[in-house]
Amino acid sequence: MAVRIRHAGRYREIAMALMRHGFGYMVEEMGLFHILSLPVRWISEEEPESISLGERIRRVLEDLGPAFVKFGQLASTRSDLLPDHIIQELVKLQERVPPFSSESARALIEQEWGVPIEQVLRSFEDQPLAAASIGQVHAGVLKSGETVAIKVQRPGVERMIGRDLEILKDMVSLAERHWDWVKQYRVDRIVDEFARAVLTEMDYSHEARNAEKIAAQFIDSNDIEIPSIYWDYTSSRVLMMEYVEGITLSRGKELKDKNYDLKAVAEHLIEGMLHQIFIEGFFHADPHPGNLLVKKDGKLVFLDFGLVGQLSEDMRDHLSGLIISLMRRSTEGMIRYIMRMGLVPEECDLELLRSDIERLRNEYLDMPFEQVKVGKALSDLFGVAQRHQIALPSDLTLLGKALLTLEGVMEQLDPKISIVDVAEPFGRKLLKERYNSRRIGRKVFDSVTSLVEGLLDLPSQARQLSAIVSKGKVKVEMSVPELQSLMRKMDQISNRLSFSIVLLAFSIIMVGLIIGSSLSRQPTMLWDFPAIEIGFIVALLMVVWLLYSIFKSGRF
Repeated sequence: MAVRIRHAGRYREIAMALMRHGFGYMVEEMGLFHILSLPVRWISEEEPESISLGERIRRVLEDLGPAFVKFGQLASTRSDLLPDHIIQELVKLQERVPPFSSESARALIEQEWGVPIEQVLRSFEDQPLAAASIGQVHAGVLKSGETVAIKVQRPGVERMIGRDLEILKDMVSLAERHWDWVKQYRVDRIVDEFARAVLTEMDYSHEARNAEKIAAQFIDSNDIEIPSIYWDYTSSRVLMMEYVEGITLSRGKELKDKNYDLKAVAEHLIEGMLHQIFIEGFFHADPHPGNLLVKKDGKLVFLDFGLVGQLSEDMRDHLSGLIISLMRRSTEGMIRYIMRMGLVPEECDLELLRSDIERLRNEYLDMPFEQVKVGKALSDLFGVAQRHQIALPSDLTLLGKALLTLEGVMEQLDPKISIVDVAEPFGRKLLKERYNSRRIGRKVFDSVTSLVEGLLDLPSQARQLSAIVSKGKVKVEMSVPELQSLMRKMDQISNRLSFSIVLLAFSIIMVGLIIGSSLSRQPTMLWDFPAIEIGFIVALLMVVWLLYSIFKSGRF
């Protein structure tokens, strides 16, 4: 309630925007009419039938300004949470904000640098190169002669964003009390993600670190370039980087008129993005045409690193497995990797999930590989996950949005090019790396280490369970389907205990032989045979046999 009183004027603006676009009933049901003392006659009695729900949502967000537009843009990446017809409208959201005055920009720069701007710059362009909701970019020339791009934060944006975030969270909390769909689509999660993303984006030093991290990925590349950062003049509200002369991909006609090799540019873009995603696991998440520039020598330049995604090594493995399964039209493979990538609820109907995956697979069954749109296919898969309430990591859905954007850019550059065709040699390299013996050995070592640690934890876990049982704190509810699961778990525990006891016993014997040998300073021989060496071989064979038998049973 305190939030609504403190920001009553902004709540009134939001209520008016909702009513203008046919959401007056929401304002009434959330109780905002009473709080804001709005006339009941302002409720829209009929929703416009000619305008879709998604379009009306988009119009509301555009009316409410930069913070809400950015919220909608982030929501458009969550195809795992929102239905397609809403996503299709949210991707149309554009920031329409006028530039702020050059006087305000100069004042903020001097405040951050602590010196007059003339002490650092030989010249400063008052007309901004670009303007957005959080800041705008000016060109300048350093005293040393280098041309630079200076990104300056919009005055008062922190206060505005903070206020709107507070209101958004309060309105979601109100909405959850009245509509089940708000919980179903986990709108609170989207708002929380938005809050983290936009607060990070407002810190320009974070963007500078992202730029340097991506620059390190292409340090030896002849095709891709990342502008250098000037750290001495970069802070949380001012970012200075190298100014790169070139033509953005949004000016496609100009690129064609000047005879740039657009096919080569498209190939560099695909290869660069695939390298970031699958090799580095850290990628530019907003590769739209305005953020991509081509130099005279044909080099591709990435710009604006406020939005990035990150994938762990395991997640990259699962993602490549998912794409391979999709290409092979393997339903079981797709299900397996989706379940590895996300958090599957207990109530998930696996048969219905399999049916939905089969239906999706049939859509791509007769489609030639070169016509497959990977971004669209992943988006469709994430949509299936959303219908079954499988929670996917936000970076994964951010990747799906980035690939969709990438494919849209490639269609403008060269409609005949296919991401699958360009990715084929890259995919072979990836598969070779994936099954590299050294990498497999490291994974096996990590798994064995994890297994041993789990075995060492078993006694303490057993004592904890015993203590809980002795205090009568265990409540058991069992149905027939759960009985089989319990028996399987008991089987696993007994196999693991057997495995650890045998290993422990043999280890004690071997340690005794080794100690005896070291004390007597003579090699341990039994009937002219080297006991320690033979013991090691026997132990190894026992471990292999036990592991084989348990794994074969499928109950380890």
